[in-house]
Amino acid sequence: MTIDEELSILEDQVRRLKVEYDIFFGGGAKKPPTEIEWKVKNLLKKYADGGRMNYTQRFRYTSIQQRYALYNALWQQKLQIKEEGYRRPQDAVLGIQGLRSSEEQQAQKAIRNHGATIFEPFSVACADPKAEKGKVEQLFKALSDARKQTGEKSNANLDSFNKFVQQKTEQLRKEYGCQAVEYSVEMQNGQVKLKAKPKG
Repeated sequence: MTIDEELSILEDQVRRLKVEYDIFFGGGAKKPPTEIEWKVKNLLKKYADGGRMNYTQRFRYTSIQQRYALYNALWQQKLQIKEEGYRRPQDAVLGIQGLRSSEEQQAQKAIRNHGATIFEPFSVACADPKAEKGKVEQLFKALSDARKQTGEKSNANLDSFNKFVQQKTEQLRKEYGCQAVEYSVEMQNGQVKLKAKPKG
């Protein structure tokens, strides 16, 4: 089996592991998916030195490794909550959902400690993109940097992005009667998302 084929298997196993953990935390399974996790850890360990891989393969491996490390930190937090238990079922749900921001911070810290970089969410509010070109440039840079990290290709340039933000801001201000629009660059399931919502 080639390195690319094994990396594809690793990617698929990490995706499957996330689904299985979601089912477990949602109450659909009695035990965590330890068997799949064992396979993921073994494959990660196999290529940890990166010696046999070319640049593209190493980049792909690092992206998968970072994704797993982030997920794993979140799962450990949720396992702790699940083990400690709560007096009412709704408390447990709130506890798991409410940890999102602190989980992300701890996961990011854990990954930084291992010498890897991790995506950090970015947001900015725009009332008039034409007059706030600096903000639009910051948003464009954050989006471009995030896409580079995940290996996504982007054909957008700053001019077309400027036009898009102007149109979107105008549209949402008319639709919601808001003063400004908050744009955020987020990561969902390993993919970069640009989101816009009314503000003020």
